[in-house]
Amino acid sequence: MTDLALDATLRAAAPYQRQRRARAVKRRAVLLERPDYRQKVRVRRTRNAICFVVDASWSMAAEQRMMATKGAVLSLLKDAYQRRDQVGLVSFQRDSARVLLPLTNSVDLAERRLRTMPTGGKTPLTHGLLLGFELLDRARRRDAEVLPLMVILTDGQANVSLTGMRPQEEAYRIADFIAEANIEAIVIDTEHPSFVRGLAQTLAQHLQALYYHIADLGDNALVELVRQQTR
Repeated sequence: MTDLALDATLRAAAPYQRQRRARAVKRRAVLLERPDYRQKVRVRRTRNAICFVVDASWSMAAEQRMMATKGAVLSLLKDAYQRRDQVGLVSFQRDSARVLLPLTNSVDLAERRLRTMPTGGKTPLTHGLLLGFELLDRARRRDAEVLPLMVILTDGQANVSLTGMRPQEEAYRIADFIAEANIEAIVIDTEHPSFVRGLAQTLAQHLQALYYHIADLGDNALVELVRQQTR
C-alpha cells in the first residue's frame, strides 16, 4: 500500500482490539490486521471544456446573438478559475470559421479577443461545427479528465459546403460524427419564432443534443443552461 489512510485504518481496527489483545503474543498499543488497512483515494475534479460555436452570418439578430454569447463567455469565465474550466468561442460566417477565443480560463484574454466580433455573409455551418470539434477534441486528447461541451447558436441553415456535398446534408453528416465522438452538445435555435423551419431542431437530433429556442430563454438563461450541464 503506497498511501495509507491512517485515520480510516484505525477506525476499522478499533472494534476488534479487545479480542485481538486476548490472543496476542506481543503487547502493542494497536493491533492491526490486513483487512483493516485503508488507502487514501484522491478524487480529482473533472474539468469542463466549453466551446461556443456561433452563427455570425448576416441576419437582423447576428450582432445581438454575438453580444449575448460574449456575455455568456465572460460570465462563465468568472468562475472558471475555481472550477478549472476553460471556455472558447468559434464563429462562422462568409465561407469559413475561425477561433475568436481559444479555450482559456482568462477573463482578460476573452475581453481582448472579443472586442470585435465581425458578422455578415453566408452560413458555413459545417466549417463551424468542425472547428469547434477540433478545439474540444484537442483539449480531450491533452487531458483525459476533460469533459467537452459544444454550445451551438444557429438557425440550423447551411449554405456553404466544405466538400462539395449539399451544405445541409454535409452539416448533418458532421453532426453525426460529433455525436459518435461523444461530444456533448446544446443547440440554441436563433431562428425567428414566426419562421421556424425546424433546421436547428434536426441538427440537434443529429448531434443527440439538448435543444432550446432562444425565444424561450430569459436573461442569463444561456449561462444557467451551460452551468447545469457542466456541474
